[in-house]
Amino acid sequence: MRLVANWREVLRYAWSIRLILLAGLLSGAEVALPFLQDILPIHRGVFAALSGLTVCGAVVSRIVAQKSVSGEQE
Repeated sequence: MRLVANWREVLRYAWSIRLILLAGLLSGAEVALPFLQDILPIHRGVFAALSGLTVCGAVVSRIVAQKSVSGEQE
């Protein structure tokens, strides 16, 4: 395995990375939800669904050229 030459820029600017981090936070919220049921009246599966949609967005954003990361024209 070899890192891309501009891996720091990818970590900093790529939307796919941002969306994957958001999906991780939403997954964590799904795990914590049973402990917060009395405080937050949110239905089960809401954070899981949002996490799934976020991951789908991350997949799409991974294949779309981003000028700040790939150096290609949009």
